Amino acid sequence: MKVLYVCAELFPLLKTGGLADVSAALPPALQQAGCDVRVLLPGFPAILAGVNKLDLSSEDTLSLPPGYGPTQLAGPPARIVRAELPDSGLPCYLLDAPSCFGRPGNPYVNPQGEPWPDNAQRFAFFSWAAACLGQGLDTQWLPDIVHCHDWHTGLAPLYLSQHQGSEGVGAASVFTVHNLAYQGTFPAEVFASLGLPDHLYGIDGVEFYNQVSFMKAGLQFADRITTVSPSYAREILTIEQGSGLDGVLRARASVVSGILNGVDYQVWSPALDPVLEQTFDWPSVVRKKFAKAQLQTLMGLEPDADALVLGVVSRLTDQKGLHLLAQLLDEVVLRGAQLALIGSGDEALERAFLDAAKKYPGKVSVKVGYDENIGHTIIAGSDVILVPSRFEPCGLTQLYALRYGTLPLVHRVGGLADTVVDASPAHLLDGTACGFVFDDFSVEGLRAALLRAFDLKAQAEVWETVQKHAMQLRFDWRVAAEAYLALYKSLKPEAG
Repeated sequence: MKVLYVCAELFPLLKTGGLADVSAALPPALQQAGCDVRVLLPGFPAILAGVNKLDLSSEDTLSLPPGYGPTQLAGPPARIVRAELPDSGLPCYLLDAPSCFGRPGNPYVNPQGEPWPDNAQRFAFFSWAAACLGQGLDTQWLPDIVHCHDWHTGLAPLYLSQHQGSEGVGAASVFTVHNLAYQGTFPAEVFASLGLPDHLYGIDGVEFYNQVSFMKAGLQFADRITTVSPSYAREILTIEQGSGLDGVLRARASVVSGILNGVDYQVWSPALDPVLEQTFDWPSVVRKKFAKAQLQTLMGLEPDADALVLGVVSRLTDQKGLHLLAQLLDEVVLRGAQLALIGSGDEALERAFLDAAKKYPGKVSVKVGYDENIGHTIIAGSDVILVPSRFEPCGLTQLYALRYGTLPLVHRVGGLADTVVDASPAHLLDGTACGFVFDDFSVEGLRAALLRAFDLKAQAEVWETVQKHAMQLRFDWRVAAEAYLALYKSLKPEAG
């Protein structure tokens, strides 16, 4: 089974969120499951600098066909070059198009934090490159499946469906939604630059409330649609969580399924983590106290082994529910808790947490931005990781935290509901509890869950039992890869 995996970012080359972690782990897992996998990435400077066996001077490149397709931005002609990913050594294709991707910093927004004005053309061209490879552009390798991820690749299934090449040759398409809230919508006038027939700007095409939606294109034209957890696959069919696309999704419900993300335990493990000054595992969970002390030192928190340390590693957005936490900070600090937070996003939320850090030095510490090592330290050293999201397609933070014995406190939604078992009396009794779950998305709902965390922390033996169970849970990418492979085979049974 030949699979072209198409994504806009991949750790450690380029990361703005969980998509990069998924893209780093799933292709190697697919390879281990028996797939012949190649990855297509945009030629961002960080990606070009980080891959192996890249030769931009080589004549062994692939030229994109003229004519049909989106309008290329002004500049040198784009081409596809071959390279290898670091660590895994997987073959990859890079879309070398300096006019589209030759920009430093964030791949989606300019230094002022505003979306690049030509994002529609940039990612249309990237999607077109994926479709061309799916139609046999590389005569030495024709994929059976083009597996696309999020709105940046949403036009690829549409281009594939419109132009299957000679004698109908072409790959089937799978489109994975990592977060339906980020849809890639653009003004209607960009449609003229996409190289698509006029009739596709309509309700059965890419039109979405008088705009062009790349996400809708993927949902409309992919052969199969997946989300990153079973619960989220059900939730996006509803008005509440469908982000305006629930009607499209309900019409295609028969091809929608959810496959839970996994964890790369070579990267996220307290027994292996190079960030930790002293490693530990579930039999030696008592050594987690050293990770807690390391966190308190790093973040400037008081060296208090008994304090309930709450950790946050998150974007600061309405989705993540952290405005609820901001309203409870005075109360949790007065109860003796500490907060270690790293993240960025909404300016008002950033200011609220920074103000709290000034008000409670040694009790609240906030880093605006993202740093991988600090993220690891917070997840490893906290007692509780907070993920009170309004909605959450899968969530990776709670999965990482479980491995470190850091109990997740989550809203019962999406992948959080699929992965965290509440520390209710019944679940404590049967040994399945691994965190704290609340149903009412409100300040009161979060407060009640936090109070239960304080109460359980006071029961040292019970707390340690829950920690040990959490650390032994596994969300392996092998399981996810087997599920994707079964999906691929349902589309291309002849590929084996």
